[in-house]
Amino acid sequence: MKFALIGHPIAGSLSPALFSAAYDGRYPYDLLDFETFDEAWNAFLAHYKGINVTAPYKQDAYTSVDWLSEGARESGAVNLVVKRADGLCGYNTDVDGIVAAVRETGLPVADALVVGTGGAARAAIVAARRLGCRVTVAGRSADKVEALSQAFGCRGILLSEAGPYRPDLILYTLPGTAPAPALAYEGAVVLEAEYKHPALSAQPCRAYISGKRWLLHQAAAGYALFTGEAPSFEKMQEVL
Repeated sequence: MKFALIGHPIAGSLSPALFSAAYDGRYPYDLLDFETFDEAWNAFLAHYKGINVTAPYKQDAYTSVDWLSEGARESGAVNLVVKRADGLCGYNTDVDGIVAAVRETGLPVADALVVGTGGAARAAIVAARRLGCRVTVAGRSADKVEALSQAFGCRGILLSEAGPYRPDLILYTLPGTAPAPALAYEGAVVLEAEYKHPALSAQPCRAYISGKRWLLHQAAAGYALFTGEAPSFEKMQEVL
């Protein structure tokens, strides 16, 4: 059995090291960095049993599978695909990863601001609702914010107008290369998806959760779906 991560760009991803630690190196895991989804998808179909999917291909994967998990259906995005006898099965373990990463802080949350409008933001909206939060989505494109807020039936605002909002949970899905927006971080639990070049790690806040925790928890949930074997969470944690 061989597995891989597809996306672009993905150089420097921790996924291969995490997967190797999870199973003591018993299964190969590759990075498939292609500029188009079709190239990456065809490589998966030809050579791999399962793949993780990262930006910008999560919504492309959603439309390319035969079966969807509840989390994938709710979010409209897929971050893990497994070949099974009944076809290509799509999952969204980002939802599980976010919920677990926030819950391990032990801090209560009720109002969530989801920053971004891509596939990770979709998972963040679903996760915030599972945490019992009211959700507002903020983004840089008015059209994308409107489309996402309508799709999920939540409030939508432009990121440039989000400064006065006082959420107690910020789920930040923009790339680290984007400048940190002026938000009310001080009273919030902040979870940032980007772990290689984080933009918010120095912001004063109630608690900062690195994207590595999100990565760890979503990977632990996903790897068991790949192999049917529980991964070693402790060894994965040591890698991080």
